Amino acid sequence: MKVFGVDIGGSGIKGAPVDLERGDLADERFKVLTPHPATPDAVADCVKQVVDHFGWSGPVGATFPGVVTDGVTRTAANVDKGWIDRNAAALLAGRLGDGTGGCPVTVLNDADAAGVAEMRFGAGRGRRGTVIVLTFGTGIGSAVFTDGELVPNTELGHLELHGHDAEKRASTKVKDDEDLSWQEWAHRVQKYLAHVEMLFSPRLFVIGGGVSRKAAKFLPLIEGIRAEIVPAQLQNNAGIVGAAMAAGGASRDGAAAPAGAGASAGPLATPASSSSSSPPSDGSTSTSTSTSTSQVGWPADP
Repeated sequence: MKVFGVDIGGSGIKGAPVDLERGDLADERFKVLTPHPATPDAVADCVKQVVDHFGWSGPVGATFPGVVTDGVTRTAANVDKGWIDRNAAALLAGRLGDGTGGCPVTVLNDADAAGVAEMRFGAGRGRRGTVIVLTFGTGIGSAVFTDGELVPNTELGHLELHGHDAEKRASTKVKDDEDLSWQEWAHRVQKYLAHVEMLFSPRLFVIGGGVSRKAAKFLPLIEGIRAEIVPAQLQNNAGIVGAAMAAGGASRDGAAAPAGAGASAGPLATPASSSSSSPPSDGSTSTSTSTSTSQVGWPADP
């Protein structure tokens, strides 16, 4: 079965048809730059451009970089504030399929989408206990699982650590903007992971986002974390795959994204209520040199 997935990010919007049996893209993905300002209408136009590139008609899953409940976007940290309390599922569904109802849309948090894909097909497959998938990009997204069950919309990138929003200090965008070395950036990531570990005691961290392709440059620099740390296997395609998984489940069951993370809508439809189903299962799961803190990390503890 093939379903279309779209990953809406702070810097780019990319998508492709996904083979849900293999958990992989069925065609080479197509990407456009995220408009600035990233207003709902401007982003919806870009999503339509991505979907139309493939001549697709059928269910579409879309990620969003913020909290999503019942298809409504509740926060907008890295996109235009016009997204707050917007029915994103209805907006996108109305923009696709020429208003014919041929492209019902399911919307869920971007990191949640990446997480369900990694838990079903990637680095989290078969892992029990608490697993945390973190996506590093324009911000820091998070997906928290316990025995394969997703806790949606955790948004751990906005944890405050020593008076700073974590993603404003340790995202990939900050690394690029401040021209940090891999060692400097790894030190910041290490402090962030230590804080998350203190709160949740996970067995496994899965590091995703585009930077996961360069995991060998920074993961060996991270020390003192008890949990296992591995790069995402689906890398930057995880969001596309997870979005398609959500849409595939919605079209099959008349339900929403995994674990109630989002909701689907057609052009004239009312968003469905969320379900509490977990990602698909094939077994036991449903679906490591620091530098000066004063220079490159968070301020020292008082």
